[in-house]
Amino acid sequence: MKTDEEQIRELIERWATAVHAGDLDTVLADHAGDIVMFDVPPPQQGVRGIEPYRDTWPGFFEWQAKGATFEIVELDVTAGEDVAFAWALLRCGTAEEHAADPEQRLRISFGLRKENGRWVVAHEHHSFPDATPVPDEAAEEIRAVQDRWIEQTAAGDLDGMMERIADDVVSYEHGTRLEYAGRGAVREVCAAGLEAGGGTDIHWTIPELTVLTRDDLAVSWGLDHISGTGPDGKPFANWSRGTRVFRRSEQGWQLIHQHVSYPVDHESGRALLDLRPE
Repeated sequence: MKTDEEQIRELIERWATAVHAGDLDTVLADHAGDIVMFDVPPPQQGVRGIEPYRDTWPGFFEWQAKGATFEIVELDVTAGEDVAFAWALLRCGTAEEHAADPEQRLRISFGLRKENGRWVVAHEHHSFPDATPVPDEAAEEIRAVQDRWIEQTAAGDLDGMMERIADDVVSYEHGTRLEYAGRGAVREVCAAGLEAGGGTDIHWTIPELTVLTRDDLAVSWGLDHISGTGPDGKPFANWSRGTRVFRRSEQGWQLIHQHVSYPVDHESGRALLDLRPE
């Protein structure tokens, strides 16, 4: 005779197989009439009763039929005489979602009770981990991106400088164009900047960088200090203003917009390259 743990394990595995197959009758078969489910989507108070529980599945089955998985990768069962508890980790998602985050798992907790000698599920709690970085973490990531740019600029590493530039970037530069649209155009600007500094001797700092983040967007701004030795062997140094906008993607944070400028003397129309922070 199978143990209670074995019976419950088979019940949950049978349920997961039925979910993946879109077999509603089997999904409902081993559930109590007064089941309470706390699901990933609303309502906040959960789904209460077998009929509301039934109503949650057709929409999920439609999504599942488009190629998503629902597969148990780990299951643990603890059973008492007439009450039991189990938890499971599942791969639940589309091929694209698994490729973007192979370690993502759906977490499910089960509460079971024995009715007339038969185990039934009285409670389910489904959740995904909240992978949204807290604002401080995201801000540190943006600072790390810009610190890396500074290192790559000093090293004359043009390919490295372009790693975090989005294909659809739009940059407002010091140069004569109104805008530089696309990764190729921005690469040309960066290459020209390195060449202006002799290819290697350029030092870029942003002493007081401010970063704000929300969800998948971030903006940073500060005064850029550029110094080095030009091709003529003469040292140079100047300050300018820099604002940068980032978007988080599967490749991490990428620059989608940059705006750098010098203050201008309105009488002469000349850029003021000798200003210093007060």
